[in-house]
Amino acid sequence: MKVLLVDDHPLILSALTTLIEDLGQGIEVIGADGAASAQTALARADDFDLVLLDLSLGDADGFDVLGEMRHRYPGLPVVVISATERHSDMIRAVDMGAMGFVPKRSSNRDLAEALAMVMAGGVYLPQVLLGLLQERDPDDAAGPGGSASAGSTGVGNGVPTIAALARTEVRQQPGTMESLGLTPRQSDVLALLLKGLPNKLIARELKVSVETVKDHVAAVLRALGVSSRTQAVLAVSQMSQAGGAYSTRRMTSG
Repeated sequence: MKVLLVDDHPLILSALTTLIEDLGQGIEVIGADGAASAQTALARADDFDLVLLDLSLGDADGFDVLGEMRHRYPGLPVVVISATERHSDMIRAVDMGAMGFVPKRSSNRDLAEALAMVMAGGVYLPQVLLGLLQERDPDDAAGPGGSASAGSTGVGNGVPTIAALARTEVRQQPGTMESLGLTPRQSDVLALLLKGLPNKLIARELKVSVETVKDHVAAVLRALGVSSRTQAVLAVSQMSQAGGAYSTRRMTSG
């Protein structure tokens, strides 16, 4: 497995490189100390299996880099590994197509689990975020004539509050993928949706119209009991961590 690790702090870059290579045989880590060097590395080689991206880069905004990578290389999984633990940052990263979010203070075991889940085709989110989906903070809820408080979630740039995502639309008890009753085509659409592909690219991949994709996406969201792509990713992540690594390959096989 060939991994591109993007972090502008030399000590962290070196430490993470050693840590990731020690996770298993055959793992090769290529370090990039910023957005420019990362783009150069991606342009020179097309055999990367995974990108680990820090959000705090000296030469670019991490979210901008994430968006550009997902646009240029839609088939390449990107996992954010960052010192920030703001829930709004985690949700925003996944909403932009990241296949996972790993806080830098996570244990070696958590990092290994995240990489294994993502390489199996799943989406990894830290347990702290998934745990919040099972709670409702009355202080964050908007009362009659009032407005929701964003103080405890660090919400900005139009990112929904974690309290809003955790309301009744998101499953309180994770089910199983088999229980959703998706058709094979709907399963294909969900697999590509979880990879962060927009409707146009999903349509191109499946050789169907954009309108057909929209219909399938709507059906998938209904089956998951959610109303947005972000909520769908969170719901599938709950299923993954409750019952083992969820793989999109299970859905697309056969």
